[in-house]
Amino acid sequence: MARESRTGYEPDHLSTDADHDGCDTRKEVLLAEAAKKPRQGKSCRLTGGTWRSSYDDRTVTDARTLDIDHVVPLAEAWDSGASKWTAQRREQYANDPGADRGLLAVSLGPNRTKATRTPQSGCHPPRTPPAPTPPTGSPRNSAGS
Repeated sequence: MARESRTGYEPDHLSTDADHDGCDTRKEVLLAEAAKKPRQGKSCRLTGGTWRSSYDDRTVTDARTLDIDHVVPLAEAWDSGASKWTAQRREQYANDPGADRGLLAVSLGPNRTKATRTPQSGCHPPRTPPAPTPPTGSPRNSAGS
């Protein structure tokens, strides 16, 4: 099996404005993923809004605390053949919010922990577990309360 080489690999910065509406890919994903849509101002400046980070099940109200994650990392795409693509094709792949690999707005910490690992590696951080259910007969779970 040939060793994977990252020679020439440069991570994407989501700076493309493919539809020329003034919003780069990061902002397009933030708009698409918002639970409560942010206000969109001049030059696609976003204010307000609420997002749900699927990696840690957090509600986020400050878009600056979100990363846009390529569910299948660009490094994996590179290793799987994108290294042979034209720069234009790689840019299109990296900035396509509708692509199968998906772009998600997620909390900074869990995404940076994931780094370039793939979904198959089980790397997506687990969601915060739900609060335990009180045992039967406890004050919160008794009849009449």
